[in-house]
Amino acid sequence: MAKTNKRTLGRVRRQKRVRKKVLGTSARPRLAVFRSNSHIYAQAIDDGDVVNSSVTLASASSVEESVRSAANDQNKRTVAESVGKLIAERCKEKGISEVVFDRNGFVYHGRVQALADGAREGGLKF
Repeated sequence: MAKTNKRTLGRVRRQKRVRKKVLGTSARPRLAVFRSNSHIYAQAIDDGDVVNSSVTLASASSVEESVRSAANDQNKRTVAESVGKLIAERCKEKGISEVVFDRNGFVYHGRVQALADGAREGGLKF
């Protein structure tokens, strides 16, 4: 069995604690954020009424070619902000205007905060 980092275990614990309170519905989906060392990902998720029936409604990430080409010489924070604007645009196309923000166990600071600010600029309400 692989050895797991203490930092990762702590994040998973925080993630479970937050997930008890934050649930996404079809009217107000959960905007989940995942931050790796080099990229950032965002998903609008409808958790539904049934357990383990989460459906991704929209997604955006810094891996996509459109974001990567625009962010050649920018720092990670500005890339995260552009991913936030992109997820807001895709949610608007699906008719989603309000979301519940799920920081996924990460500290609301730096790139996670920049993504949230970009999504707000794009027109999403938290």
